[in-house]
Amino acid sequence: MRYLHIANARVLDPATQTDSVTDVFVADGRIIALGHRPSAGEIETEIDASGQWLLPGLIDLGGHLPEPGYSQKGSIASETEAAAGGGFTHICSLPDTKPVADTSAVVKLILEKAARAGFSRVLPLGAMTQGLAGEQLASMFTLAEAGAVAMSNARQPIRNSYVLRRLMEYAATYDIPLFLCANDLSLSDGGCMHEGPVATRMGLPGIPATAETIALAQILLLVEQTGVRAHISQISCRRSISMLQQARENGLRVTADTPLANLLYTHDAVTGYNSLFNVAPPLRSERDREALLAAVQAGELAISSNHRPHEIAAKKAPFSDAESGMSQYDAFLPNAMSLVQRGELTAEQLIRALTAVPASVLNLEHGLREGADFNAVLFDPESEHTLTATDIASGGRNHPLLNQSIQGKVTHVFLEGRRIH
Repeated sequence: MRYLHIANARVLDPATQTDSVTDVFVADGRIIALGHRPSAGEIETEIDASGQWLLPGLIDLGGHLPEPGYSQKGSIASETEAAAGGGFTHICSLPDTKPVADTSAVVKLILEKAARAGFSRVLPLGAMTQGLAGEQLASMFTLAEAGAVAMSNARQPIRNSYVLRRLMEYAATYDIPLFLCANDLSLSDGGCMHEGPVATRMGLPGIPATAETIALAQILLLVEQTGVRAHISQISCRRSISMLQQARENGLRVTADTPLANLLYTHDAVTGYNSLFNVAPPLRSERDREALLAAVQAGELAISSNHRPHEIAAKKAPFSDAESGMSQYDAFLPNAMSLVQRGELTAEQLIRALTAVPASVLNLEHGLREGADFNAVLFDPESEHTLTATDIASGGRNHPLLNQSIQGKVTHVFLEGRRIH
């Protein structure tokens, strides 16, 4: 047997409580030995990872892939290549494609294109309702059979509580997890940033925190009634954290994530009408950001990318008219690591929120242990470079760090032992 030998890496895996400098041996896509040389076989390839960190591959619980339907914003190939470069081995794709991922044919097309591209593995989220219109239930069981790992309506509203209840009852019957966004459209419609003093000063229509918390209360009450497995996607408010904590204390099967942008920035970033920071959910107050960080520190939240690539023209309109969203996959891990450099998270807390927590949401076996699939990232924390347009694989050009200096670099990414970056 011939091995890949990764020597002298700092192996950091919260799932196995590992943090030590050691050697890893890989063969046939799996970790054969950790910390010692196998009893038989020879080394085929050796990587001296001195000074680098070996981490489990990142898992994204929500990113927008523009294919099919939005070729001007990128493709499955371009976005999965960008995701691999950012450290992701697995990404959940939201169903807001064109056509919507509400049929098994679209789900299978996404899987086929992702397999052909050969970068990060795509885990499709099927549409909860036909056309994401929020009215007629999609055939969720058929979508799950086609390969959808869960169901979502992206950020599109469900028509009313009756439809949402029926969706949950259907999903609970087959134990299909639902990825739900808490957003009361009657309160958020027309808004483009967090409702608060910054929005008032800038004369922009705001989105109150209650647009999220009122919708979340409705979701949690129906989860309690139906017993469905629910994941709350893209929470942004301090009050949402306490509501989720209480729900879990009451025995509800609920998990949640927050976008990286909401941990890095607040509504103050909008000052100057920079449309890069027109995102959904909106960037909120410093108190909200601190509460989200505390929940990540406690292991209660996963961190998602909420990656949404746009062409230049989509962001050139006035702030309130620009398309919402931020390209995140390129340089994602170095960007996230800035929270560690700032002392707001430990490396272990950050990596747990990007690997172990999302793996538990998806019931994935994921970690750096002997016998496990080798899904891993080598990261050089000391490398410094400037992110230029030529470094970006994504079709989107709405990256917040474009032409800025970045500390840290993803040097290698492996999916089942195969190097994808």
